[in-house]
Amino acid sequence: RLTAKRLFSTSHSSVDSAEMKKFQLLAHKWWDEEGEFSALHSMNDIRVPFIRDTLLNMSSNYHLGSPLSGVKILDVGCGGGLLSEPLGRLGASVTGIDPLEDNIRTADQHKSFDPVLAKRIQYKSSSLEEIVEESMETFDVIVASEVVEHVADLEMFIKCCSQVLKPEGSLFITTINKTQLSYVLGIVVAEKIMGIVPEGTHEWEKFVPPEELEHLLKSYGFSVQTVNGMLYNPLSGSWSWMESTSVNYALHAVKAGAQGHSSPTGALSELESEQPSATAGT
Repeated sequence: RLTAKRLFSTSHSSVDSAEMKKFQLLAHKWWDEEGEFSALHSMNDIRVPFIRDTLLNMSSNYHLGSPLSGVKILDVGCGGGLLSEPLGRLGASVTGIDPLEDNIRTADQHKSFDPVLAKRIQYKSSSLEEIVEESMETFDVIVASEVVEHVADLEMFIKCCSQVLKPEGSLFITTINKTQLSYVLGIVVAEKIMGIVPEGTHEWEKFVPPEELEHLLKSYGFSVQTVNGMLYNPLSGSWSWMESTSVNYALHAVKAGAQGHSSPTGALSELESEQPSATAGT
C-alpha cells in the first residue's frame, strides 16, 4: 500500500495510475496460459530467441547450456515474470521490477517453485525512476516488453533506461505501432471482437511509432540496430516475424560507449547480416 501511495504521489513519474488499476485486476492471472495473457506466453517463442541470439552475436564469450551466464538483465514492467523466467533459465542474472505489488507477489511465488530461478531472479515492487539512483550504469541489458505503450512519460522512461544501462549495453523493446491497422487489429479485433486481451487494456493514443521511438533513443545516446515487425495469429495463437512494422515490432538499441561512440564492433556488424536468418529460424 505504501508503494502504491508513493507511486501515485510522484510528481515526475513514467508510471500511469490508470494503467496500474487495469493490471491490478489481472495480477493473479499471469500464469494462466489459456487466459488473458496467453498472447504474451506465446510471444516468448520469438522474443526470447531474439534477445538471446542478438546478445550471442555481440559476444564471443558464452557458456554452453547457460548462454547468458554473467549477463545482468533488468526486466522493466516484468508483470508476473513471464519473460524474466526464461531469461533466468538461459543463465542470466535478472532483476524484474514492476510498480504493482500484486504482480511482484505473483512473480515471486511462481519463481519459488524452481530453486535455480529463485537464485537467479530477484523481483522488486518499484518504478524505473525509483531504482535509478541505486542502479546507475548497473545493467548489461534492459528489456521492456509490451511496456512503453503503458507509460505516462515516454521520454523520461528512455532517459532512465539510459541511466541504468552500462555503456555499450543493449536495450530490447517490443511494442505496438500507431497506425490505422494497429487500431483495427490491436483494439477492435483483439479486445472488442475476439477478447484476446481484456477490453480497455490498450489506448491507441499511447501506441508508439518506431520512428518516434528511434528519434527518442538517439537523443539519449542509443544507436538503433534492428527493428523487426511481429505478427500475432489469433487462430493458431502464435507469433512470427514479418517485414512490416505496421502492427507490432521488436527493437534492439545499443547505448553509446564511454567515449560517446556506440559499439558496432565486428560482432555487431555481423549482426546486420545474420539477424534475418536468426529470426527466420525462430
